[in-house]
Amino acid sequence: MLVTALSAILWSFVPSEKKEDPEKDKLLLELLTFVLEKGHYSPVELNDDFSKKVYSKYLNNIDPTKRFFLQSDIDEFSKYETQIDDMIKNKDLTFFNLTNSRLLKRMKESRAIYEEILDKPFDFKINESINVDYEKLPFSKNKSELVDRWRKQLKLSALSSITDKEQIEEDKKKNDPKYEVKSFETLEKEVRENSLKSLNEYFDFIEKELERDDWFAIFLNSIVERFDPHTFYFSPDDKEKFDVSMSGTFQGIGARLQKKESGVEVSELISGGPAWRGKELEAGDLILKVAQGKEEPLDIAGMRLDDVVKKIKGPKGTEVRLTVKKVDGTIKVISIIRDEVETEETFAKSSVVEKDGKKYGIIYLPKFYISFENKENRDAFKDVAAEIEKLKAQNIDGLVMDLRDNGGGSLETVVKMVGLFIPEGPIVQVKAPGRNPEILPDPDKRVQYDGPLVVMINNFSASASEIFAAAIQDYKRGIVVGSKHSYGKGTVQNMIDLNQFIRGNSYGDLGALKTTIQKFYRINGGSTQREGVKSDIVFPDRFAYLDMGERDEESALPWDKIEPAKYQPLNINYDNVIANSKKRIAANPTFNLIDENAKWIFERKDENDFSLNLNEFNKEIAVADEKIKKFKAISDYKNKYQFTSLPDEVALFEKDTLLKQKRERWHEDMQKDIYMEETLNVISDIKLLTKAKGFTQKLSMN
Repeated sequence: MLVTALSAILWSFVPSEKKEDPEKDKLLLELLTFVLEKGHYSPVELNDDFSKKVYSKYLNNIDPTKRFFLQSDIDEFSKYETQIDDMIKNKDLTFFNLTNSRLLKRMKESRAIYEEILDKPFDFKINESINVDYEKLPFSKNKSELVDRWRKQLKLSALSSITDKEQIEEDKKKNDPKYEVKSFETLEKEVRENSLKSLNEYFDFIEKELERDDWFAIFLNSIVERFDPHTFYFSPDDKEKFDVSMSGTFQGIGARLQKKESGVEVSELISGGPAWRGKELEAGDLILKVAQGKEEPLDIAGMRLDDVVKKIKGPKGTEVRLTVKKVDGTIKVISIIRDEVETEETFAKSSVVEKDGKKYGIIYLPKFYISFENKENRDAFKDVAAEIEKLKAQNIDGLVMDLRDNGGGSLETVVKMVGLFIPEGPIVQVKAPGRNPEILPDPDKRVQYDGPLVVMINNFSASASEIFAAAIQDYKRGIVVGSKHSYGKGTVQNMIDLNQFIRGNSYGDLGALKTTIQKFYRINGGSTQREGVKSDIVFPDRFAYLDMGERDEESALPWDKIEPAKYQPLNINYDNVIANSKKRIAANPTFNLIDENAKWIFERKDENDFSLNLNEFNKEIAVADEKIKKFKAISDYKNKYQFTSLPDEVALFEKDTLLKQKRERWHEDMQKDIYMEETLNVISDIKLLTKAKGFTQKLSMN
């Protein structure tokens, strides 16, 4: 409806002849702001405040470590700080043209700076330090300050690399007593040479591969992301990659990345992919450098997310080495052999486990997938329904729905899936701007599974997974366990192809806009936006004290509430089950250690000052290493349960050894998963409670 309405209005966007790029840029600027004004759920007023935020966001996007622009540049730019809104309306590209040309000029000048710095050894005996909180640091006042900032940044990078190389040398000596350890001077020289090569490669890439359209897309996204974090402009190249990703298979490492203020972060590992199989890369890891096979690593500081993805993706069978900063602050080099990432491992899968003579089923669902083009294809609703039937054939006494790291998916799918567990009734409310909320119900009175149910979530459970957890919680159909709260994405987006609005388009592909058009609400009237779904039982995790999720996004839409829908929750009290779990968690040494680790991570999050003196730097590393050794017990944890595949899957293992390997890996992970262990304790308690209360009968009669 939105696209049809806009198409009727946008006949004025009709080019009469081939235009130059600036004219295409003006068209894009006008088209995007018009579509957002008419189609976004909550359009933002283009005023001076909007202009200031775009100004700040854009400069941070193009110079995040403040190693290009001088304060004199910023003084020159600042006169446009409150004028960007007017320039957008007037299709005036003066600000973009000025900042872009100056950035390219400063980047060119940077070559001489880092080449001179890396031409001679660093002096690590001097007592000096560096602050890496670039967001709060001022821009350099002059060329001398800028050179010193480059020097300190390169010195810190070198110091980190040298200490890593020294450890490698020590390990080689342990394995081979005859090995001759390289001297500090040799390692220091190698590190400088590697840094020079990486920087040259990066600047060559900038100069040779990035065009005006690429830089202008950064500017456009600095504008559209002010509407909300999930509104994004896809340039033609980005749109093509998005289309490829929707097809389900690709070659790479199987990790999703997101741009953060601090750099490029791993947001999710795709189950079954090379990174997932390698067991080393984790969600939350910050990528610092990328190396192709045995080549020297490229420092990606300040590089666009798309450029980082280009460096990490590659043909099946080739190696990529990632230098990452772990959540605990340690630096690690991870080697991954690229492979085809199979969609099969993004589908639902199930397992059975025995506890105290009872059988419990576990269904892991990574996303709420569906094929809109072909309804005959697999979708999450049909797959989960099939898995439930298989588990029921095993006479399970309870079911765990594991939605951890589930980023969402199809609204239609999640509504039908909740219907598998309740007789009938409203599932979620959806509101478009200027309209009354629409209640999406489960019209089917059948209940496919009526036994004890626990839903597992974490900080990265978002969107559709939050709808599922919220509905189960509101109906008191089961208990939600996991992180303090889920991600908090209570909005729905639509991808709009911008080319459809232009008759006789002579500009070429204009790309697409993903924009927020609706908002979700729970049936109790509350929004999942920002707040997420709060777990009934909170498991300590290492992100417990960090403000993660939608609430951490500056431009996120606000939380609000509407009238609740009419629904009838089950008359069941889980208070004792929740209380028993809290007692177990409080008395569990591993959970206590996880909580201690979370506090340590929280305390370290604002540590931005690092010594550039070798001895002091090593002391800091040693202190951190001691703490890390203590927390190693968390990853060494193993529960006593045995998880097994269902008979139909076991029958496939003889022919499909890869599938067998994937399932064995999954089962091994669950054996090391203290959260799964406590979840089984919880569902065991629910089983006892519902047996006494006649739970199944209550559900079928409700």
